Amino acid sequence: MVMLTEVKDQPLTVQVMAERGQIPAPYLSKLLQILTRAGLISSQRGTGGGYFLARSSAEISLADIVKVIEPLQLPPKQLAGSVVARSLYLIDQKLDQALSQVELAFEKTSLEDLWKENDGTIPLCSPSPLVVLEISANKRQQSS
Repeated sequence: MVMLTEVKDQPLTVQVMAERGQIPAPYLSKLLQILTRAGLISSQRGTGGGYFLARSSAEISLADIVKVIEPLQLPPKQLAGSVVARSLYLIDQKLDQALSQVELAFEKTSLEDLWKENDGTIPLCSPSPLVVLEISANKRQQSS
Protein backbone atom coordinates (compact mmCIF):
# COMPACT_ATOMS: atom_id res chain seq x y z
CA MET A 1 0.00 0.00 0.00
CA VAL A 2 2.88 2.33 0.79
CA MET A 3 4.53 1.61 -2.54
CA LEU A 4 1.26 2.34 -4.34
CA THR A 5 0.98 5.61 -2.39
CA GLU A 6 4.48 6.62 -3.46
CA VAL A 7 3.79 6.18 -7.18
CA LYS A 8 0.31 7.79 -7.10
CA ASP A 9 -1.76 6.62 -10.10
CA GLN A 10 0.91 4.54 -11.84
CA PRO A 11 0.18 0.81 -11.69
CA LEU A 12 2.87 -1.38 -10.15
CA THR A 13 3.33 -5.03 -11.04
CA VAL A 14 3.64 -7.81 -8.50
CA GLN A 15 7.20 -8.40 -9.67
CA VAL A 16 8.26 -4.78 -9.08
CA MET A 17 6.65 -4.65 -5.62
CA ALA A 18 8.01 -8.07 -4.63
CA GLU A 19 11.54 -7.12 -5.62
CA ARG A 20 11.44 -3.68 -4.03
CA GLY A 21 9.84 -4.87 -0.81
CA GLN A 22 11.77 -8.15 -0.70
CA ILE A 23 8.48 -10.02 -0.42
CA PRO A 24 7.92 -13.44 -2.01
CA ALA A 25 5.79 -12.83 -5.11
CA PRO A 26 3.27 -15.64 -4.39
CA TYR A 27 2.65 -14.28 -0.88
CA LEU A 28 2.35 -10.71 -2.20
CA SER A 29 -0.10 -11.86 -4.89
CA LYS A 30 -2.37 -13.31 -2.20
CA LEU A 31 -2.22 -10.08 -0.19
CA LEU A 32 -3.03 -8.04 -3.28
CA GLN A 33 -6.04 -10.26 -4.01
CA ILE A 34 -7.32 -9.67 -0.47
CA LEU A 35 -6.81 -5.91 -0.79
CA THR A 36 -8.54 -5.91 -4.19
CA ARG A 37 -11.56 -7.82 -2.86
CA ALA A 38 -11.77 -5.29 0.00
CA GLY A 39 -11.87 -2.43 -2.52
CA LEU A 40 -8.64 -0.80 -1.31
CA ILE A 41 -6.74 -1.40 -4.54
CA SER A 42 -7.61 -2.10 -8.16
CA SER A 43 -5.78 -3.84 -10.94
CA GLN A 44 -5.30 -3.24 -14.62
CA ARG A 45 -4.37 -6.04 -17.02
CA GLY A 46 -2.10 -5.90 -20.00
CA THR A 47 0.91 -3.87 -20.99
CA GLY A 48 1.44 -1.06 -18.51
CA GLY A 49 -0.88 -2.81 -16.08
CA GLY A 50 -0.51 -3.62 -12.43
CA TYR A 51 -2.04 -2.57 -9.12
CA PHE A 52 -2.99 0.93 -7.96
CA LEU A 53 -4.96 2.49 -5.10
CA ALA A 54 -8.72 2.26 -5.61
CA ARG A 55 -9.24 5.52 -3.68
CA SER A 56 -7.06 8.45 -2.86
CA SER A 57 -4.41 7.85 -0.21
CA ALA A 58 -6.20 10.42 1.97
CA GLU A 59 -9.29 8.19 2.03
CA ILE A 60 -7.49 5.00 3.07
CA SER A 61 -6.66 4.70 6.75
CA LEU A 62 -4.19 2.34 8.34
CA ALA A 63 -7.20 0.81 10.11
CA ASP A 64 -8.76 -0.03 6.72
CA ILE A 65 -5.66 -1.98 5.79
CA VAL A 66 -5.14 -3.69 9.15
CA LYS A 67 -8.79 -4.79 9.35
CA VAL A 68 -8.44 -6.53 5.98
CA ILE A 69 -4.99 -8.08 6.39
CA GLU A 70 -4.61 -8.84 10.10
CA PRO A 71 -7.36 -7.55 12.39
CA LEU A 72 -6.22 -6.46 15.85
CA GLN A 73 -7.68 -8.73 18.47
CA LEU A 74 -7.15 -9.94 21.97
CA PRO A 75 -6.14 -13.52 22.60
CA PRO A 76 -9.17 -15.78 23.15
CA LYS A 77 -10.53 -15.94 26.68
CA GLN A 78 -10.13 -19.70 27.09
CA LEU A 79 -10.19 -19.67 30.87
CA ALA A 80 -13.50 -17.86 31.31
CA GLY A 81 -14.96 -18.32 34.77
CA SER A 82 -11.80 -19.77 36.30
CA VAL A 83 -9.82 -18.24 39.16
CA VAL A 84 -6.99 -17.56 36.70
CA ALA A 85 -9.38 -15.73 34.34
CA ARG A 86 -10.65 -13.50 37.15
CA SER A 87 -7.11 -12.68 38.20
CA LEU A 88 -6.30 -11.65 34.61
CA TYR A 89 -9.31 -9.31 34.37
CA LEU A 90 -7.25 -6.15 34.97
CA ILE A 91 -4.68 -7.19 32.38
CA ASP A 92 -7.50 -7.84 29.89
CA GLN A 93 -8.89 -4.37 30.58
CA LYS A 94 -5.48 -2.81 29.91
CA LEU A 95 -5.10 -4.79 26.69
CA ASP A 96 -8.58 -3.69 25.57
CA GLN A 97 -7.69 -0.06 26.28
CA ALA A 98 -4.37 -0.35 24.45
CA LEU A 99 -5.97 -1.98 21.40
CA SER A 100 -8.66 0.72 21.36
CA GLN A 101 -5.96 3.40 21.33
CA VAL A 102 -4.08 1.64 18.51
CA GLU A 103 -7.28 1.26 16.49
CA LEU A 104 -8.13 4.94 17.00
CA ALA A 105 -4.64 6.02 15.96
CA PHE A 106 -4.85 3.81 12.86
CA GLU A 107 -8.31 5.16 11.99
CA LYS A 108 -7.04 8.75 12.23
CA THR A 109 -3.95 8.07 10.09
CA SER A 110 -4.26 7.82 6.33
CA LEU A 111 -1.64 6.69 3.85
CA GLU A 112 -1.39 10.32 2.76
CA ASP A 113 -0.77 11.42 6.36
CA LEU A 114 2.18 9.04 6.57
CA TRP A 115 3.54 10.34 3.30
CA LYS A 116 3.17 13.99 4.34
CA GLU A 117 4.74 13.42 7.76
CA ASN A 118 7.66 11.81 6.01
CA ASP A 119 7.99 14.62 3.45
CA GLY A 120 8.81 11.96 0.88
CA THR A 121 12.46 12.06 1.93
CA ILE A 122 12.69 8.57 3.45
CA PRO A 123 11.08 5.56 1.76
CA LEU A 124 8.20 4.36 3.92
CA CYS A 125 8.74 0.88 2.58
CA SER A 126 12.38 0.05 3.11
CA PRO A 127 13.89 -2.60 0.86
CA SER A 128 16.03 -3.76 3.78
CA PRO A 129 14.85 -4.98 7.18
CA LEU A 130 14.47 -2.29 9.82
CA VAL A 131 15.57 -4.66 12.59
CA VAL A 132 18.04 -7.47 12.25
CA LEU A 133 17.97 -10.05 15.01
CA GLU A 134 21.10 -12.06 15.53
CA ILE A 135 21.62 -14.89 17.95
CA SER A 136 25.21 -15.62 18.75
CA ALA A 137 26.44 -19.21 18.67
CA ASN A 138 27.12 -18.88 22.39
CA LYS A 139 23.48 -18.13 23.20
CA ARG A 140 22.26 -20.96 20.97
CA GLN A 141 24.48 -23.42 22.86
CA GLN A 142 23.19 -22.15 26.22
CA SER A 143 19.58 -22.64 25.19
CA SER A 144 20.21 -26.20 23.95
